[in-house]
Amino acid sequence: IIPTILFVIFSRFSIRQETRYMLLGNALLSDLIYLLFYTLSAALNAAHVHLPKEACVLLLFLLAVAYCGGLFTAAAIVVDTYIAVLFPLRYIAIWPPSRTKKIVVLLWMCSGAFPGIFFLVLSSTHSFVSCVLETCSVPVILILTLNGTDAVKLCFWLSTTVIFLCLSLIFCCYALLYFKTKQSGIWESICSRASVTFLMHNTVLFFYFFPLLALFVESFLCINVVIRLQTGIWVSLTVCNILMILPKVLFPFLYGLRYREISASLKSIVRKKHLHLV
Repeated sequence: IIPTILFVIFSRFSIRQETRYMLLGNALLSDLIYLLFYTLSAALNAAHVHLPKEACVLLLFLLAVAYCGGLFTAAAIVVDTYIAVLFPLRYIAIWPPSRTKKIVVLLWMCSGAFPGIFFLVLSSTHSFVSCVLETCSVPVILILTLNGTDAVKLCFWLSTTVIFLCLSLIFCCYALLYFKTKQSGIWESICSRASVTFLMHNTVLFFYFFPLLALFVESFLCINVVIRLQTGIWVSLTVCNILMILPKVLFPFLYGLRYREISASLKSIVRKKHLHLV
């Protein structure tokens, strides 16, 4: 469904000129890239194919960039919703489509910068040990971090701080949206569009950040030798293979198909009829 929604967004000029659809397309593109590379990594590991060290590092780096891209874009979607709801008359002036394109470029630059710094520190401290050649998977990053130098651990905790700052920003935006629109009457019915949309957004964002929280807790327990490293690897594999994939599966259905224009365009493609908007 992700390529289909992306086709609808990029093939229709009126849709791709709107900020919310541009951010949605960027989030779906990040998720698609992550799923493709993660599937490739899982298939190689299942086939017991050992990648060269450089190829494995590149694969892990691309996975980190794609995941950060989806995470930062999710935060941008929340900020966009906040501005659109609370400042409807000034929304176009504050966040025009031309500015959205620059923001998307900035999001990808930030998504590449954070993993890039982390991997440069790993390379400079010679922390890429031989285990990379055995199993090229996402938990390898955690293994290298837990057994790395103080500089590597510092980068890890700085990344944790940035992620939780994004989480705090999202939480504050949603809290302000709720309290400032509580008297408007849109929350009276539990089945109202505002209530259902609010619930969907929180569900997807919960599944985005809960796996990261689980990984950080597991890493903290491993650092303090509360659990064994082998147990930590199994926990990391469970989180990466199930919990981190789940929001990327839910996102196109709860976000993409929720928009009337996209769902109507998809129906018109299926029915092979032209959609005439009034």
